[in-house]
Amino acid sequence: MTDPAEIEQYMFGSKVVTDWKPGGRIVWRGEYEGKSYEDHGEILVFEPERRLEMTHFSPLNGEEDVPENYHVLAYELEEVGDATRVKLTQDNNPTPEAAERSQANWERMLAALKSVVEQSEARSTEVARN
Repeated sequence: MTDPAEIEQYMFGSKVVTDWKPGGRIVWRGEYEGKSYEDHGEILVFEPERRLEMTHFSPLNGEEDVPENYHVLAYELEEVGDATRVKLTQDNNPTPEAAERSQANWERMLAALKSVVEQSEARSTEVARN
């Protein structure tokens, strides 16, 4: 979840720059629906293989860049048998419609993350066999 090359594969082509340290800046750059963007935030919590929490602001929303317009994104990982469950939450949605749009985007991102992980596991298994 923190490898920039893999993030680019599952997060809509975003190029991510951060040091993953709490208090550090995180920047996502890319293009979405034909518009260039540079979202940003701050790493709040980083517990490898357990929890990642950060603030997030996107100028594409047309809102002012002030703290009350930031979201907090939290990823929680939980082992379930030989699988890993990823729970993603986002707060501070201004309207139910905005929450629905965010949910749809995050569902697409999580499906892409699952695909990237499965492909990586398949490659690792193939390498181990050879």
